[in-house]
Amino acid sequence: MTSTTATTTGLHLADIVLTYPDGTGRLTALDRVSLSVTAGTITAVVGPSGSGKSSLLAVAATLITPDSGRVSIAGTDTDGLSRHELTALRRTTVGIVFQQPNLLPSLTAVEQLQVMAHLDRRSPRKARARALEMLDAVGLGDQADRRPHQLSGGQRQRINIARALMNDPAVLLVDEPTSALDHERGAAVLDLITTLTRRNDTATVLVTHDRSLLAAVDEVTEVRDGRLTAPARA
Repeated sequence: MTSTTATTTGLHLADIVLTYPDGTGRLTALDRVSLSVTAGTITAVVGPSGSGKSSLLAVAATLITPDSGRVSIAGTDTDGLSRHELTALRRTTVGIVFQQPNLLPSLTAVEQLQVMAHLDRRSPRKARARALEMLDAVGLGDQADRRPHQLSGGQRQRINIARALMNDPAVLLVDEPTSALDHERGAAVLDLITTLTRRNDTATVLVTHDRSLLAAVDEVTEVRDGRLTAPARA
């Protein structure tokens, strides 16, 4: 099915309702949630465990289809897109930074990124050039031939970020990127995300438990019991 085009860029969620089966009834994970993230800005999403943060990120990534509501990514309304079209949209328009890097142990740093370009059917030469460019962007140009076991936790997370940005996504979704890092390395990773968001004009959503990071973002929203509350700063 052909998508309709919205009038704005960035990421927009409107009146999202998401429920899961729960015994004989249904559990509401997201309750009429609306969120807009402008290109070139970072919105942090905070809240206690089980509040709906992960569900919000999954809906924004089009990994889960909500019961109702609309998701718009970089001007594309995802309502009614086929599974194949959603996969193509994620590959070209959405970057996801998972909590754990999940790097392939047998691949070098540059090869981890080249896999993403291969999925986008770039030529091997162009894929390697782009991968090296992104490694330079995250300060790891000199680590291109190292494998995950030869890298620190902070370096692996930087490769995770570079991999998510390989296809120049309009939307970047980041799940607890500093949870396994000490404060200094966590601050460096957030600084990197901030820099790349501004440079690439990306709409970034950052899910975090670390309220010390909030001073560096543009907007903060809190999820409680599946609902967004007024912005809460540290």
